[in-house]
Amino acid sequence: MANTRHRKTDDRTNNVERIRDIVKNTEEKIHEAEMSMEFVDPLQSKLLKEKNKRRKQSIEALNEEMKDEIAARKKGEV
Repeated sequence: MANTRHRKTDDRTNNVERIRDIVKNTEEKIHEAEMSMEFVDPLQSKLLKEKNKRRKQSIEALNEEMKDEIAARKKGEV
């Protein structure tokens, strides 16, 4: 029996907006975690700080990706 599934095409037209939404959502999660730190035990607070550090690193990478996508749009690659 043949596989009738089709691959999705690579649609990059909304990548900038999608990345912007992801960054906004991640920033909100950082803020929520910071607000909750005063109500948790020291171990949980440490874990939240570590997670927020990783989130901030992700935001940096996403911002770089967004710059690349904006540049690609300007060049007409998208």
